[in-house]
Amino acid sequence: MNKLLFFCISLLPLLSCNNATKKEVQPDAFAKMEMLNADREFSKMSEKKGMKTAFIEYLDSNGVLLRSNKLPIAGADAIDFLIQQNDSDYTLTWEPKNGVIAKSGELGYTYGVYAIRPLTKDTVIYGTYVNIWKKDIKGIWKYVLDSNNEGIGNNKDVP
Repeated sequence: MNKLLFFCISLLPLLSCNNATKKEVQPDAFAKMEMLNADREFSKMSEKKGMKTAFIEYLDSNGVLLRSNKLPIAGADAIDFLIQQNDSDYTLTWEPKNGVIAKSGELGYTYGVYAIRPLTKDTVIYGTYVNIWKKDIKGIWKYVLDSNNEGIGNNKDVP
C-alpha cells in the first residue's frame, strides 16, 4: 500500500506539468489566429470602405505610421495624416503571410504582401508590410505600428 501511495504521489507533478504546458500553448495559438484574422478583416475593410477608413478604425490611439521620406507619425498626428490622404483612386489590399504572438497573447506582429490597384490604370503596385498589434482594453486587436516597403515585382501570392 505504501509503495502504491508513493508511486501515485510521485506521478502528480508529472501530470500537472503536462497540463501546464498544454494551457500555455493553446491560448498563444488562439491569440495568433485572432490577430491574423484581425489583419485579414483590416484588409477587407480597406477594400470595401477605403484605406483611410480602415487605417483609422484599426489604429491604436498611440499607433505609429512609418512612411517613406517621413519621420514617424504617431497618435493624433497619425490620424490627421490618414484623414488627409486621398484614397478614392485606388484600392489597397493585403494578405498576412504569418505572424508571431507573445506568450501573454496580447501583443504580436504580422507580415505579408500588399497590392495597390489604381482604378484608372491596368497596373498593380506590390510591396511588403509589417504590423505590430496589441489588444486594447476591450480585447480588440489594434495595430500600434504600420510599416511597408514598395516593390516586389509581379507576385501571384498577393490578394
